[in-house]
Amino acid sequence: MYIVITGVTRGLGRALAAWYIRNGHTVAGCGRSGQEIFDLRFDHAEPHNFAAVDVSLPVKVAIWAEHVLGHGVPDILINNAGVMNDPAPLWEVPADKFAQVMAVNVSGMANVIRAFAPAMIARGSGVIVNLSSGWGRSVSPGVGPYCASKWAVEGLTKALAADLPAGMAAVPLNPGVIDTAMLRQCWGGEAASYPKAEAWAETAAPYILQLGPKDNGKSLSVGGEE
Repeated sequence: MYIVITGVTRGLGRALAAWYIRNGHTVAGCGRSGQEIFDLRFDHAEPHNFAAVDVSLPVKVAIWAEHVLGHGVPDILINNAGVMNDPAPLWEVPADKFAQVMAVNVSGMANVIRAFAPAMIARGSGVIVNLSSGWGRSVSPGVGPYCASKWAVEGLTKALAADLPAGMAAVPLNPGVIDTAMLRQCWGGEAASYPKAEAWAETAAPYILQLGPKDNGKSLSVGGEE
């Protein structure tokens, strides 16, 4: 399969990319870290493709997508790129930090969908997986901006699912709780008690592969429960 993944330079995105490549799939990915993208290019030659792209910038996303689509239309598009606010009550989160969370987690996702969905629709098949969160279906103190963004992901994805033609699917997917830099930003050392991204990918990557039209619009979690 041809799989496109955003936020591929670290955490869940990098773990998914590694699993898919190791298991014979072709991956195109983007991330904001130029050094990490260089390393991915060095480690994984063509047909895999990696580019430094900030998904919050629609023109750059469009240029990247044009290049990726030149090599084929993705079977699966995984919107994984995301950022977290430093934990604080909502009224203490600076406006620019709130805006950054929304720009990457919501507008960035819409930018990527806008760039890739038309080609997938024209072909008549494909699955769009938008990474949500447990905090897209519940809340906790200190993470208001992140909760707002992930609740938006749930609504955006369900609305997208209603727009898609038969034969396609859009799925908001809760990955679960994984020991990543983002979780450590919230929980510090407590994050170490949860699975590493690489171990998570052993379950999550094949789970995503089996998603299809039957799952369109369903709020799912890795492991299968809604």
